[in-house]
Amino acid sequence: GMGEKNQFRNNFIWNILGTGVNAFNSLFFLITVTRINGAEKAGIFSIAFSTACIFFVIGIYAGRIYQVTEPDKNISNKDYIVNRIITVIIMNIVVVLFCVFRKYEFYKTLIFILLTFYKSIEAFCEVIYGVLQKNEKLEVVGKSLFIKSFISVMCFVLIDFFTKNMILSIISIIVIWLLMLFIYDFRKSSSYINYSRMVNWNNVLKIFRLGFTTFAITFLGLYIINAPKYAIDTYLQSNLQTVFGIVVMPATILSLVAQFLIHPYLNEILKSYKENDLKRLKKMLLKLVLSLISVGIVSSILAYLFGVQILGLIYGIDLVPYRTGLIMIIVAATLYTIGIIYSSVLTTVRETFSQFIIYMVISVFALVISNIFTKVFNLNGAFWAYLATMTLYFVLYTIYTNVKLNKIFSKKKNNELPIISS
Repeated sequence: GMGEKNQFRNNFIWNILGTGVNAFNSLFFLITVTRINGAEKAGIFSIAFSTACIFFVIGIYAGRIYQVTEPDKNISNKDYIVNRIITVIIMNIVVVLFCVFRKYEFYKTLIFILLTFYKSIEAFCEVIYGVLQKNEKLEVVGKSLFIKSFISVMCFVLIDFFTKNMILSIISIIVIWLLMLFIYDFRKSSSYINYSRMVNWNNVLKIFRLGFTTFAITFLGLYIINAPKYAIDTYLQSNLQTVFGIVVMPATILSLVAQFLIHPYLNEILKSYKENDLKRLKKMLLKLVLSLISVGIVSSILAYLFGVQILGLIYGIDLVPYRTGLIMIIVAATLYTIGIIYSSVLTTVRETFSQFIIYMVISVFALVISNIFTKVFNLNGAFWAYLATMTLYFVLYTIYTNVKLNKIFSKKKNNELPIISS
């Protein structure tokens, strides 16, 4: 009825506002530290933030979509929360070990630990969001994310502007997220969580087991995107990390656009799979791929004409020498987003283990090629490595998806009994 329609609209609008503002936070943070703290410190912030986002995957493990769609009704919300407390603790231990392993100095280590702690609170909030989403309260999730993200950016910018202290600025975000968790999230979700219920430890472990492939794919996927950053961290100066971070930013925006494009289609894809309509599925894929290619072409032209000037104005750094690098990144991002579409299709037809293998292959390739290219050709090498990695991603996914779909659909055809029309 009318109420449902309004609820759907509110859910939809607040969800996009919340996720959108939260997604662009990293952009505002990087602009702020580059302008206020300088390229050197911004480089440390950039790699620390990227790393925190990779460790965030340990925190959310299988993720909210998994939690909301999991058919096993025996796993209680409390089991999910206990599982999340464990993953969040692991996440904070891992970052300390990582910094020791990379032999970072104290300041850099502190930035890594603080940013990972901030992302670990976000990972904990995600499990509460899952509870709310399961109960059709996506609007609350969106509002919570929107308020947190918006106030975070305001505080971060103001505190950094007045104190020029990155550490204080990060601590302010942590405080905001914790406050919101206690005064808003817990209050809004308390009626859906039975805290008196016993924890089922089998279920807590079961979540680890069932979610492993999803976790591994997401984790490796983020490593693949960031592999050149770790090579830069090993061989080059921090200020070049900032340049790479800035030039790679448009790619992030492009893949966000791709995700907004694909989400409305996912149900359609599932439907044509269930109805065994390969023709329709391929037509839909072609439409999506062509629209992404056109977005890529337009972006490349704009990037070539105005890209480095606009980015230079925003960040206050001379980026003219990196015009070619920017075009390479946009081409790479376009190939990558097409890969993501194929990946979503494979996930829809429950092909996850094969994707895990593909990701393993690409990760090893990215690790090797990023280190060699960056060591030999400096920052240009990092751009080439990014492009090479994404090209491999695109090629492997395009071939595998098309082969697999033909196989799945012909098998389904042969197994089908004739449909008797009534």
